[in-house]
Amino acid sequence: MKLHFLTLVTSLLLLRPAVVYAGEEVLIIGHSALPKTDKLTVQRLYTGRAVSIGQQQVLPINLPTGNPVRDDFLLTCMEQSEEQYTGYWLVRRYVGKGAPPQEMGSVDEVIKYVQATPGAIGYAPASKVPRGANVIFRR
Repeated sequence: MKLHFLTLVTSLLLLRPAVVYAGEEVLIIGHSALPKTDKLTVQRLYTGRAVSIGQQQVLPINLPTGNPVRDDFLLTCMEQSEEQYTGYWLVRRYVGKGAPPQEMGSVDEVIKYVQATPGAIGYAPASKVPRGANVIFRR
């Protein structure tokens, strides 16, 4: 029984997509007008429990499910697995309490959107964040 379990766990780990940015810090970036913030506020924004930083409305942007940077963000910043986060939004949407953050297809799309859209925030690995970007939170 133990051998079957170990084989299953090993297989699942090997099938998981390689984390391109493994170990790299994931930064929360915001449009230039947004102030710095803390982890709790980021968590509240990405769960729909908050919609602003100070008086500034915020539009959080996610990467798609399965993206290794999203996985890193969820584990390190949100302190949730993909299943927990997706389940949270499934229930929240079902009871009429909102919809999950908009998704962009790539880190580059997130960065461009955040820089061009007032109130937008997103996350990206430190190596992809351009100089001069407004980093509103570091884990």
